[in-house]
Amino acid sequence: MTMPLMKPPRKNPVLRTRQMNLPPWARGRVALGMTAAAAEGRFELQVCADCAAVQYPPREACHRCLSPRLKWREQGGEGTLLAETTLHHSNDLFFRERLPWRLALVHLDAGPTVIVHLHDEVPSAPPQRVRVGARLDRAGQAVLIGFPLQGSEHMTDDRMLREMTCDPKFRKVLVTDGKTAVGQAIVEALVKAGADIVWVGHAEPWKKLPGIAAIAALKAVTLVPLDLSNERSVTELAGEIGGKVDIVINNAEVHRSFGIQGRRGTDAARSEMEINYFGALRLAQSFGPALRGRAADGALNATAWVNLLSIFALSNFPTHGTYSASKAAALSLAQCLRAEMRPAGIRVINVFPGPIDDEWNQNLPPPKLAPQGLASAIVRALKDGVEDVYPGDVAQEWLERWRESPKVLERELAAGGQ
Repeated sequence: MTMPLMKPPRKNPVLRTRQMNLPPWARGRVALGMTAAAAEGRFELQVCADCAAVQYPPREACHRCLSPRLKWREQGGEGTLLAETTLHHSNDLFFRERLPWRLALVHLDAGPTVIVHLHDEVPSAPPQRVRVGARLDRAGQAVLIGFPLQGSEHMTDDRMLREMTCDPKFRKVLVTDGKTAVGQAIVEALVKAGADIVWVGHAEPWKKLPGIAAIAALKAVTLVPLDLSNERSVTELAGEIGGKVDIVINNAEVHRSFGIQGRRGTDAARSEMEINYFGALRLAQSFGPALRGRAADGALNATAWVNLLSIFALSNFPTHGTYSASKAAALSLAQCLRAEMRPAGIRVINVFPGPIDDEWNQNLPPPKLAPQGLASAIVRALKDGVEDVYPGDVAQEWLERWRESPKVLERELAAGGQ
């Protein structure tokens, strides 16, 4: 049974801030297929299209029939623990700072035998049944973890597993916009998940908006002035709390309907870009360096950056055309941010919801995603350590259609579909 994580004492400011050493990250192009699946929370292995043999490790040709037709397919992950060992010495800097570390061999029911990191709740008594899952390590590469079939209440507090995830428990979080129903739902979900402090941005504190008083009354919540359209506002807040923030959740956005010709002028599109793109850029420039600098700073290190995007970023939705374009720009910016944060081990999580049940989507037919559902998806993504999440039925359907044929989806949307 995993002992629940206890809140560690405050760090002595005189002590050196430890710098991040990443685990071995080199992978061949074929092996990145496993990473791509793990980034969305799936465990996939190659399966031969000719003889159905499951492959591990990833390879160019089937180990049984030499066919090059290998397709990535999701696996159940159940198998038998064959052997396990505990690593007490390592020449690798990442593991040397985190010893002891458990490793094991597991024979999957699907066929291959895999090497896994072993959760502490799996007893040292092979053979026994375990479940293998894929996670992203601090270098952003897929690794396999052996879990018990039945875990305890606090199994996510496992020391090894916390290295692979971004659990908000006891961490300090900045939510950039608390005036919306989505922002307030995110704040409530973080408090429920055990966040130590939740700073909530409020661009116009003189406005008494619905719900603000309720979240301000929560013990862990502190309202802070933050206007992403104002560089001075962002830099001043970063100077005040930037060195304390462990997780940044950028949910601030401007959403307007209409496309190019439905609204005269560029004012609405400029407002969308000012917050959705330039606001994210200002935030990253001000808070990013401090987050990178504290990526290995104790048990409650800085760990994640969350961008609230939209499924419309993948393919433009013409009736929300300029909004879609601003989110597409924000997606490209987020990919740059992910590349810059990866050497420090900071996880950049992109959230692609479908239409949210709010005023700007009121004319769209259901199903629509409730703010509470979106908030739950964000907290779950942090706990699982994934990189991309697509909450809601519409987002899942769009994603499948986009993967099948982006051009077909574009034509369907242009014809008035959804």
